Amino acid sequence: MMQNALSVDVEDWFHVGAFERTIERANWDALTPRVERNTDAVLALFAEAGVSATFFTLGWVAERYPALIRRIADAGHEVASHGYDHARVFSMTPEVFRADLRRSRALLEDASGQRVAGYRAPSFSIDQRTPWAHSILAEEDYLYSSSVAPIRHDHYGWPESPRFAWKPVSGASLLEMPVTTAEFGGRRLAAGGGGFFRLLPYGFSRWAIRQVNSREKRPAIIYFHPWEIDPGQPRVPGAPLRSRLRHYTNLSVMAQKLRMLMRDFSWSRMDAVVASEVDRAA
Repeated sequence: MMQNALSVDVEDWFHVGAFERTIERANWDALTPRVERNTDAVLALFAEAGVSATFFTLGWVAERYPALIRRIADAGHEVASHGYDHARVFSMTPEVFRADLRRSRALLEDASGQRVAGYRAPSFSIDQRTPWAHSILAEEDYLYSSSVAPIRHDHYGWPESPRFAWKPVSGASLLEMPVTTAEFGGRRLAAGGGGFFRLLPYGFSRWAIRQVNSREKRPAIIYFHPWEIDPGQPRVPGAPLRSRLRHYTNLSVMAQKLRMLMRDFSWSRMDAVVASEVDRAA
């Protein structure tokens, strides 16, 4: 079976973009943290299934829970960067972005004992507004990024970008590994995981991954968050209704859907899948 890439965006329930206008960053440390227990639950799911994955982790989390990062690494998973505090790339200047990369990488490498070679922008926020971002990643010696969602979405998206691995910087080895999309009736559909995986019937994700593996002969890039398997997390009543529906729907079934996903397909770390795609990247 083709090796697909399974990844986890390690952030707490209050870090998410859906609540960024409702919960102030200054208040994060006063809230009830659940990221450690939820990530440990994800590690247990992966151990049960015998799966290795990549954990794109906030520097903010590594700073407060270094032992968690070490447990991820010791379990054989890849530790990669999700930036420091979930600030979107298009909200930064190039100088601030470079500083964010360096700060988060130092925290993650110190905690994990691994070299951090991969990066995923919070909320897939590398797009046409950030023509400098990939160049900075290449200059900072990242091997790959998985920061582009090649779709239209109200929160993110770069629909004109390639669907599969591509080289965004001429003369550099950096690969961009977009999250998975499928095609139906001439339309490009989001199928990379997260809320789409949690909210839609499992059969859609199975169909999409089979399309990518069988018709396109390419690996799928799938992600989710630790908070998505935590139905007991606090509620944020002041958030917009759409955000609350997206965030809380189907939390109770997510773990079982992940078990089906890991049973039906073969999974590996991002760095292993990147190595298999280097010679095919556009």
